[in-house]
Amino acid sequence: GFWMFKEYFNLSIKETIRSWSLMETLVSVCGLIGVFILNYFL
Repeated sequence: GFWMFKEYFNLSIKETIRSWSLMETLVSVCGLIGVFILNYFL
């Protein structure tokens, strides 16, 4: 997915790494919050 993202948005490697790591961090944090919410209710 990384290389497809880079080519689709026509980014350099440096820009792609920066935006990809930010996106993955947000996905991870949202997933962790979701797990905590599920843990609270289950």
